[in-house]
Amino acid sequence: MSLFSLAGKVAVITGSSRGIGKAIAERMAEQGARVVISSRKPEACDEVAAAINAVRGAGAAIAIPANISSKDDLRHLAAQAIQRLGKIDILVCNAASNPYYGPLAGIEDDQFRKILENNVIANHWLIGFVAPQMIERKDGAIIIVSSIGGLRGSPVIGAYNISKAADFQLARNLAVEYGPHNVRVNCIAPGLIRTDFARALWEDPEMLKRRTETTPLRRIGEPDEIAGAAVYLASQAGSFVTGQSIVVDGGVTI
Repeated sequence: MSLFSLAGKVAVITGSSRGIGKAIAERMAEQGARVVISSRKPEACDEVAAAINAVRGAGAAIAIPANISSKDDLRHLAAQAIQRLGKIDILVCNAASNPYYGPLAGIEDDQFRKILENNVIANHWLIGFVAPQMIERKDGAIIIVSSIGGLRGSPVIGAYNISKAADFQLARNLAVEYGPHNVRVNCIAPGLIRTDFARALWEDPEMLKRRTETTPLRRIGEPDEIAGAAVYLASQAGSFVTGQSIVVDGGVTI
């Protein structure tokens, strides 16, 4: 069996109706996992699940909508996935939000709270709902999609970057707690990726020009290029990796 095979595994991926999350779901399904598509909008989740099933066969994907800002929604997501598919082997916390663009001096308290709650606390909630059955089976892989923003300062997305830096530490801390139970926790830190979430950055010609000029590979990334790292961390290939943050950014942070 391939080191990257996910045959027999069940993967829950938040924010998987588009962008990076969708690419991760598609590639995990390609490697044999049954995947749970989850985001706020039921129709979008159903559409992605149907497309995966059309390629991989009936039952390869199911849709369970959830809003990451709702603890009850996340509890329901975990419970339904376990009830319908029997277990969760892989959890990818990909969904995030950034409602503010500007210096920290101008951010409203509720905006700052929303960023921290959606990007850090929601991950903590969902992991808390999923991890116990992983611990019981002594097998599991948890992946948090962070950002290279968590490694750098910014004059315009500082609050977002603070939340992403916290995700690195969340992974490290949980890796220590869950490691004795053979449950691994890691982060992926993407650079600028061509997604709707980052559209304001890559659709600005000047900003795109500056970014590509300072990126060794001279381009921005594609969602599928993050999916490969996720498959690695979820599979046997990454079985001795935990508490780490894998940077996938075309070299921009070097």
